[in-house]
Amino acid sequence: MLSPDGEEPSFPPGTPVRTARDAREGQGPLAGLVAGLEVVVRDRALVAAGDMPDLSPAVLREMLAVADDAAVDAVALSDGGRARPLPCVVTVATARSNAEALLRTGERSLRALLDSMRVAVIDEATWHRLDPTRRTLRDVDVPADLLDPEDAR
Repeated sequence: MLSPDGEEPSFPPGTPVRTARDAREGQGPLAGLVAGLEVVVRDRALVAAGDMPDLSPAVLREMLAVADDAAVDAVALSDGGRARPLPCVVTVATARSNAEALLRTGERSLRALLDSMRVAVIDEATWHRLDPTRRTLRDVDVPADLLDPEDAR
């Protein structure tokens, strides 16, 4: 997701990437998701943040498999007994419709979107077997977050 006037990122030649822009700056992650879902051409979308550098392909494949097998609108990971909003897999039409309705009420959070849908939550034991270090949930907000926790000791 790009800001309305943000610079296009560069990708290696031949990389099949679609970018989307927020309609307006500062409307929050839910508005960004709506803009992103507008360019999706499939029934489902895997949603992750650009500041999540260590997503486990095995965990993402499990999320997609659950989405294929379950009669749900979204798939999320359990963390501390609660569904994490990112990463997630969503059914595009339902997520977009629900997100647009939530935005009209002033809501801006991805968690509210998950709360509005039928969600399959992958329990911690299952996804931890695929990612024992839990790095899939690693979120980089400040430069210090780039340090490996093992290096900090």
